[in-house]
Amino acid sequence: MDAWAGRRGLLARQGRNMGRETWVVIYFSYFCAYVAAALRSPGAYSNKMKQVKPKKNLGQHFLTDLNIARRIADTVDACPGIPVLEIGPGMGVLTQYLVQKPREVRAVEIDSESVRYLHEAYPQLRDRIIGEDFLRMDLARLFDGQPFVLTGNYPYDISSQIFFKMLDNKDLIPCCTGMIQREVAQRMASAPGTKAYGILSVLVQAWYDVEYLFTVDEDVFNPPPKVKSAVIRMTRNAVTSLGCDETLFRRVVKTVFNQRRKMLRVSLRQFFSKASMPGPDFFARDMMTRRPEQLSIAEFVGLTNWIAEEQARRKGDEA
Repeated sequence: MDAWAGRRGLLARQGRNMGRETWVVIYFSYFCAYVAAALRSPGAYSNKMKQVKPKKNLGQHFLTDLNIARRIADTVDACPGIPVLEIGPGMGVLTQYLVQKPREVRAVEIDSESVRYLHEAYPQLRDRIIGEDFLRMDLARLFDGQPFVLTGNYPYDISSQIFFKMLDNKDLIPCCTGMIQREVAQRMASAPGTKAYGILSVLVQAWYDVEYLFTVDEDVFNPPPKVKSAVIRMTRNAVTSLGCDETLFRRVVKTVFNQRRKMLRVSLRQFFSKASMPGPDFFARDMMTRRPEQLSIAEFVGLTNWIAEEQARRKGDEA
């Protein structure tokens, strides 16, 4: 009521210059407006926020800043006209803004305590709050196979797994937004030749345009994480096929970045048996003296095709 006390003081000072009846009418109208705004405010549920205790084993850090929650919710507007799936709604700080948008909203929450809370706080979403593990779900069944936007304040310990699942369902998810660890966000948005460029950078940017939107400090969470966070947005690009074996592509990227300090001529030996090891000319080529962070996505595609052709040729020679 601090804001109301301030208004009351201001009105009292102004009231000295007004008639008593006019002052009472204005006083009462301000009071009614304040009460109505308080009841409409998402913060009306703030007294219930304490009912769900953050669970360390689930990586829960509940966002407490309503302005940031509103800004995250607004990121889904870049992909209009399709439903929204929120991951890990917790106590609904983001949900309360998503449901104000003119589109269908569903939420996946693995924590049964949070599910009970959400059922009470958002009875209109009762049949759309799914108490399951997102990583185990068949996403095609959620909206009858229709595309949807993925968003959320993602649990930090499984954020990479969430994005790998997004990649497995890229035709269903044209847009993904939300908050993750700043370090992970920087990796996803980084360019070749930078220190942060890595597995997620290549695999995600092969299919999505990545935007690093803004940084979020630790003190707006309960409990505060030990790292800063960031909000990102990923939008499907025009690529429909990489032009290579996509399973091998992912394997190549993961293999070489897991040995990122080594030159490719060393890390790529894992793709050949001793009997089918390419000759010195293969590993003496220019690309073989480079390290993975120096390669663009197009070069990783070329490298994947190169390996596939070499494997096929070696297998043919052995037959």
